[in-house]
Amino acid sequence: MRIAVTRLKEKAGKDRETCKEYGHSCYTVSPLKSEIYHDSADIFIEKANDGNYDCIFFTSALPAEIIAPRLSVSARVVAIGPQTAATLEKYGIKTEILPAFYSRDFAPYLGEWLKGKNIGIPRADVPNPVLISSVEDAGGIVDEIPVYALEATGERLNLDDADAVLFTSANSFSLAVWDKDTEIIKIAIGDITAGRMRDAGIIPDVTGDGSLKGTLREINRYTDNLKRD
Repeated sequence: MRIAVTRLKEKAGKDRETCKEYGHSCYTVSPLKSEIYHDSADIFIEKANDGNYDCIFFTSALPAEIIAPRLSVSARVVAIGPQTAATLEKYGIKTEILPAFYSRDFAPYLGEWLKGKNIGIPRADVPNPVLISSVEDAGGIVDEIPVYALEATGERLNLDDADAVLFTSANSFSLAVWDKDTEIIKIAIGDITAGRMRDAGIIPDVTGDGSLKGTLREINRYTDNLKRD
């Protein structure tokens, strides 16, 4: 299967080799583009390197790519998923990965350890009140600093050569320009993205676990079922 994967161009990473590992080919389509806030990134890095944080939580690979090259900390570092972790580890940063790949799982993962701890979150310029309140409810102290913004490219997704389109976030679906009546397999990387799709009247054919590998496993189950039918 040939899969169009919605990614920022700078976040495609190892998508192609990962898809190949599961028997598929893929290419990147970009409904979103990023604007990096360099001054804010500098502030976050300075705070982190000065020891202001007990833990840093990276919610996607892009802030990891922005921050990690200049990060020198002994703080606990948590990545939302394997691609984000791989970006951090590329720069020699020891990283923990959430067992489930959603920011809502951050506070439950750290549990009682959070009480009284300072948590630094370099993130997109999009509020995540559920994450913040969950950390604060557990007794943590949050310092979230937006280090980049996301905006729509306005470009129509090139799906001409694709058998399937994989939406890797809720916003990459909502802001995508494409013909929703296109006869193509529609895939959500996880349940949050799937929920956004359903709200728009699009029922995902496949819903993953929040990671690319987990989604590819679900795609293979889906195609196996089609063959049996």
